Amino acid sequence: MKNNHTGPDRRTALRIALGLGAATAVHVVVADPAATPTRPVETSPAAGAPPANLRGRPSAYRLEPMTANTPPRYRPAQPPVRTRPFEELPDLGHAMVLTFDDGPDPLHTPGILATLRKHRVRAMFFVCGEMVEAHPDLLRAMADDGHVVGNHSWSHPLIPGLSRAGIRDELGRTSDAIESTLGMPPLWYRAPYGAWNRNSFEIGAELGMEPMAWTVDTLDWTTPGTDTIVRRVLEGAGPGVVVLSHDSGGDRRQSVVALGRYLPRLLEDGYRITVPWGVT
Repeated sequence: MKNNHTGPDRRTALRIALGLGAATAVHVVVADPAATPTRPVETSPAAGAPPANLRGRPSAYRLEPMTANTPPRYRPAQPPVRTRPFEELPDLGHAMVLTFDDGPDPLHTPGILATLRKHRVRAMFFVCGEMVEAHPDLLRAMADDGHVVGNHSWSHPLIPGLSRAGIRDELGRTSDAIESTLGMPPLWYRAPYGAWNRNSFEIGAELGMEPMAWTVDTLDWTTPGTDTIVRRVLEGAGPGVVVLSHDSGGDRRQSVVALGRYLPRLLEDGYRITVPWGVT
């Protein structure tokens, strides 16, 4: 899995990605110090307390010192099942979401976590189950810093080529690994290569997850150079934009360095870098 992103299969699959058109508008609850929730919160626990857990298990998310607020209640996906992934999150206002796929990876994830921590912002990490199994401590580090952990399948296959049983195994095993490590299952998932099909939407929903795609693809897996990655993010910046990068699957040193350059610029330009905690 670690080196499967640089061949022709990746490029072919990327042509499939996001061929589904613009996502429908969504109503998003944001966990961010400067944000105002877009729907009433049922409870307002004291700062530092864990968020309410949808399955009754204690949460592994410890948000201090990232914020003095705790996230609101949330719920798993419910019918009707979506037929498109979220590609942008317009209800975030003047904010953006940074996402990283394929980890956790001991070579690159720590550098990304350090930069996010330095600037006191959160991101989304779509992790592969086999990487979670190999590096559970890094998954806990993501959660401890308040980042949202999503499901990116077990072994990064091309989903449309799998049977329903195969998709269920890829997504189910990964959700189980995340829940076993963090004490709570993921609420979001992303299809490898952005290649979705009806079975993946239905099975993801059965597992309590919403599908998340992206607005801006840095194409960092091609190692285009740090300057190019930075330029793509800054040129694509906008309210509700979701940025795709990677913290594993190959040499991601350019991705780590690029984050340290474009993140301060986005903050200087007035963007809040935040994460969605749930949908209504």
